[in-house]
Amino acid sequence: VQLQASGGGLVQAGGSLRLSCAASGRTFSSYGMGWFRQAPGKEREFVAAITSSAVSTYADSVKGRFTISRDNAKNTVYLQMNTLKPEDTAVYYCAATQARGWLNLLSTYNYWGQGTQVTVSS
Repeated sequence: VQLQASGGGLVQAGGSLRLSCAASGRTFSSYGMGWFRQAPGKEREFVAAITSSAVSTYADSVKGRFTISRDNAKNTVYLQMNTLKPEDTAVYYCAATQARGWLNLLSTYNYWGQGTQVTVSS
């Protein structure tokens, strides 16, 4: 499967952005999907994930501010980001997996998108 992330940009603190990740292939609905982010000089970290049955999970740092969702008819997963903070600045990556495993782990995922830059100014 190929993943194409979009929707990043520059926003002021307190603002919102919605990221999209479009997937190729006919079996999108069977994939667990995740969003990760990587800030300069830091390791890639988990942000949010959603199972094939639409159960979501979040990192503590974004809980209550970010919402992950999926539209299987459009082969797309979304990340709605509200009340953005400067520390949310990073390149955001979407990922997909058909493996059974913890969706908050990078190693669970087989496929990665190219990343989209999110910059939050103070």
